[in-house]
Amino acid sequence: MNWSALTFDWNQVRAFLATAEEGSLSAAARALKQSQPTLGRQVSALEESLGVVLFERVGRSLALTPTGRDLLDHVRAMGAAAERVSLIAAGQSQTVEGRVSISASDAMAAYVLPSALATLQQAAPGIEIEVIASNAISDLQRREADIAIRHIRPEEPELFARLLGEETAHLYAAPSYLDRRGRPETMADLAKHDVFGFADPDRTVMEFNKRGLPVQRGQIRIFSESGLVTFEMARQGLGIAVMADSVVARSSGLERVLHEFEVRFPVWLAVHREVQTSRRIRLVYDHLAEALKQRA
Repeated sequence: MNWSALTFDWNQVRAFLATAEEGSLSAAARALKQSQPTLGRQVSALEESLGVVLFERVGRSLALTPTGRDLLDHVRAMGAAAERVSLIAAGQSQTVEGRVSISASDAMAAYVLPSALATLQQAAPGIEIEVIASNAISDLQRREADIAIRHIRPEEPELFARLLGEETAHLYAAPSYLDRRGRPETMADLAKHDVFGFADPDRTVMEFNKRGLPVQRGQIRIFSESGLVTFEMARQGLGIAVMADSVVARSSGLERVLHEFEVRFPVWLAVHREVQTSRRIRLVYDHLAEALKQRA
């Protein structure tokens, strides 16, 4: 190893990689949770230490120079190696203190996780929990979260996943809406109502039609990718929505309609194989598995 040749700083390399991957300094700064001027100084310092120009400005955008493109694959390999080191180090940690991040959908994070975390606080007061409430799938391999609760089966070979059971969802609406518009008694009656669910309207129509509900695109006048927003829109009388029974059970103000309609979906608990040997992550993982399995 030629130690004298290693003249650059890893933080500078990471700044270059993030800028190249994200496409701009502003996007890279958001990804790394840094200020844009700080990130720009790190990229400039790397260029100075290597004696090369890595980016050139094209209008308002940044483009890699030929030298930058030549270095990018090597820097990506460094980034992958750094992630691997982080995973292995986290996996070897035997302390039961420190932070553990959990990724879950916004509705589950708001209505289901709190009861599980309340008992976890009593069992392991030294653990700090970060809840990432997002309907996007967190990349556990890149440490966007330590543990993820998913409703589709994880396919990545590096992940260890446990099927906890199935959730059910039904159609719900506010009593005020049903008093105003009438309570549907048959599937065909749903054609007279405002509906929302499954986020994108076209996907909502497809999913409803696939399950025998005569919903058309014009019936969906409001929609959101947020489960919390969908729940609140239904609660305030804007229409009929598909909601998980576990979420509705922990709240009030909604009435189930068309009981024969039901959606089932799995609950998976996933963690990267490298971190499942960490005592604190394993403790949180096992606690969540038990708490969610009893509820599912």
